[in-house]
Amino acid sequence: MINAYAAKEAGGKLEKFEYDPGELDAHDVEIDVESCGICHSDLSMLDNEWGITEYPFVPGHEVVGTISKVGAHVTSLQIGQRVGLGWHAGYCNSCRTCEEGDHNLCQQASMTIGGRHGGFAEKVRAQARAVVPLPEKLDSTKAGPLFCGGITVFNPLVQFDIKPTSEVGVVGIGGLGHLALQFLNAWGCKVVAFTSSESKKKEAHELGAHDTINSRDEDEIKQAEGRFDLIISTVNVKLDWNLYLSTLAPKGRLHFVGATLEPLDIGAFNLIGGQKSVSGSPVGSPATIKTMLDFAEQHNIEPVTETFKFDQINEAVERLREGKAHYRIVLTR
Repeated sequence: MINAYAAKEAGGKLEKFEYDPGELDAHDVEIDVESCGICHSDLSMLDNEWGITEYPFVPGHEVVGTISKVGAHVTSLQIGQRVGLGWHAGYCNSCRTCEEGDHNLCQQASMTIGGRHGGFAEKVRAQARAVVPLPEKLDSTKAGPLFCGGITVFNPLVQFDIKPTSEVGVVGIGGLGHLALQFLNAWGCKVVAFTSSESKKKEAHELGAHDTINSRDEDEIKQAEGRFDLIISTVNVKLDWNLYLSTLAPKGRLHFVGATLEPLDIGAFNLIGGQKSVSGSPVGSPATIKTMLDFAEQHNIEPVTETFKFDQINEAVERLREGKAHYRIVLTR
């Protein structure tokens, strides 16, 4: 039996919950959970915002722990190995995208918190292919958010072959944005933070921004016309995207990793004239996650976190729901 915390209904409190995971699949591993980050996606699933949540629901997809069991066909991981698990708990491993190494784009990929129980628990199970070893120097109590928030902002750097000479803007300095600043700075880019918070400007510079722009000041944004090779938007609110497109250099890209739910109001001529692009991406493949972890270890990159014990789980969830987290929350034993 596995002890966990589950909600019985949309928006419900997380309560102690016990379930029988059954026999371990031959291709799966079982992880003793040491820590687990809380992500906004956990809240969206908890509240059934996307209409796909099954109850009882055990959130948690930023897991760090040690392997306690391995399936009969698992050779890539060993018992006692320190690992992490993110958004995906498994892949079909036979479709075109999987064969090309883009497992994160597999249409049959399974979610760690969809159709199975997640990491707000003593143990969690996943396909070995989706589990990534944690480099030695990364802190177990801080590394969890890298497996969702971190890879979400790191993946575009790899996918679009961003150059160290690129000038990159980051919209929104929060759970995703504060990690983007660190990765981009270490990547060698000139980094600019778009933020509406005066209090975050100093910290943005400390995290790696070379410059800041007030995202509520239209005139200040207009002064950046033609400046950026890439803008990464981490926010989930509607902004004047045509204004942001004007700040892109020719062949520049406006890239979304924040899930804004409103349609994008973008004029075609704002793209055509400078051969600009608009795109989006999810988390990365296991191979890209490994690259990100190695990069984070090499450059001493880690999330800014607050920690709560697992038995404080509802308090932690409420703090995130109220927007008070700075910048990520991690549950620990």
